[in-house]
Amino acid sequence: METGKIEAMIAPSLEAMGYRVVRVAVTGGRRATLQIMAERSDEQAMTVEDCADISRTVSALLDVADPIAGAYTLEVSSPGIDRPLVKREDYARFAGFEAKIELNQPRDGRRRFRGKLLGVDGDEVRLLVDDAPVALPLNAVARAKLVLTDELLAASRGEPRH
Repeated sequence: METGKIEAMIAPSLEAMGYRVVRVAVTGGRRATLQIMAERSDEQAMTVEDCADISRTVSALLDVADPIAGAYTLEVSSPGIDRPLVKREDYARFAGFEAKIELNQPRDGRRRFRGKLLGVDGDEVRLLVDDAPVALPLNAVARAKLVLTDELLAASRGEPRH
């Protein structure tokens, strides 16, 4: 099952409700789980009621389209403060914060990088690692997420960045 198709199916409705889809994932096991990670478009914190609203909407959309064969569990969550970086826009939006990036294949002998996000340039994520800029191909990123720091916590509370 293609998570991109599910995201394309649900994103317009969620956007109309004031949400952005962060990530759609499916985990296996005896019963599949469809995980929808979303955030509010107005940058406010997600509430349990927000997740419930999204769950009801997504359930209705999936009941009509029926893109998943067999039984599954729907799980809706917010990305949290130390959120994953999934889309190209995430790297630009969170420039200035610390991130961990893991590549599919080693680059210069390493797969894991940690440093300050500098944004995106063309098809590369720019990161400041040990005071040296590093450019990593976006299409080689296996996983990326923000690192929980005092600066990130302050920004999540709406405090100005230094």
